[in-house]
Amino acid sequence: MNENRREKRVASLIKDALGPLLIQEIQSPTSGLITVTRVEVSTDLMTARIYLSLYGDQDKQNVLALLETRKGYIRKILASRVKLKYNPQLIFALDPVPEYEEKIDQVLGALKKDEKAPGRFDQPEDS
Repeated sequence: MNENRREKRVASLIKDALGPLLIQEIQSPTSGLITVTRVEVSTDLMTARIYLSLYGDQDKQNVLALLETRKGYIRKILASRVKLKYNPQLIFALDPVPEYEEKIDQVLGALKKDEKAPGRFDQPEDS
């Protein structure tokens, strides 16, 4: 239980430091808006998986490739902003949750349209 709380605390520190760092150092008009949605840290605190949400018309794979090439620099700046015993390895990944939410919204919207379609009855008729 103590370990779980520690992992969450470290993940929160990394997330809070990475948000502004990505905005200042990585984000550009061509990359669109980059948002850190969540961070998961391994139990040994040596690896941090950073989930990103990308908004805009950019190629998501190009943005991930840019982050991979700048990973060493990002780790260096992160180490200076977050004081930890070990500087974790960073793994960047796209967060699938926003896409799932968008699909669910589309399905719900289609269902609402279907309910309002003419010829549909709210109550079954008694014979």
